[in-house]
Amino acid sequence: MKKILLTNDDGFDSNGLLALKEALSDIAQVLIVAPAREKSACGHGLCLTKPLKFIKVDDDFYKLDDGGPTDCVYLALNAIYKDGKKPDLVISGINLGSNMGEDTTYSGTLAGAMEGVIQGVPSIAISQVMRDKNLSSEFDFALAKKVIRELVEKIFNNSFPLGDRKLLNVNVPQISIEQFKGYKITQKGYRLYTNNAHLNRDPRGNEYYWLGLQPLAWRERGGVSSDFAATKEGYVSITPITLNLTSYEDIAMLEGWLGE
Repeated sequence: MKKILLTNDDGFDSNGLLALKEALSDIAQVLIVAPAREKSACGHGLCLTKPLKFIKVDDDFYKLDDGGPTDCVYLALNAIYKDGKKPDLVISGINLGSNMGEDTTYSGTLAGAMEGVIQGVPSIAISQVMRDKNLSSEFDFALAKKVIRELVEKIFNNSFPLGDRKLLNVNVPQISIEQFKGYKITQKGYRLYTNNAHLNRDPRGNEYYWLGLQPLAWRERGGVSSDFAATKEGYVSITPITLNLTSYEDIAMLEGWLGE
């Protein structure tokens, strides 16, 4: 039976993670290693300053205290899969909220999948666009479960479509299965940010800041449709992501600039 490692950044008790498990448990041997608490927007970081501990939640289900998604994948692949046989897939999600455009650089969901491909395992990040993540307890993730199952079955029946150190970033619109128009292969849109740092005072008068959620604003880059546009139009967005951040188009220019 195929093996899948699941993680997320919303925490081990997230409804999105449990929906992901439910969607895949009958077609693969699923192991979950997820953060003990929410680690949203933690990026691709490892915890190097304190020890980490696996806490068993259930059979093949662990929370990692106090690790993030990268720690979860790194330790699962190197400590739990002791026989040297790594899983066939790493899947990170289902995130409560989108991960599109430059948000992918902050995303703990993407970080889990990044660590998977760094460790040589094909990986998928999947996120659910949500108008209000506080209502996730009332959400059934029906379309997201259908999507991830279809993608995993396609991979198992054929192969993973990308090369080394590349992952699939999947974003699912908040619509019903009946409204689902299909899949679009997309590029990352140009995410537009505003200043959303809120200044407050505690009861003793000390100032503190709380970072709020950004409105989902973007502009198109030209050429291929963006992840933002696809989900707005009722499509599931699939964006191929590479970990090679080299700006090849600027190499020759920089060589000339340095020689001036």
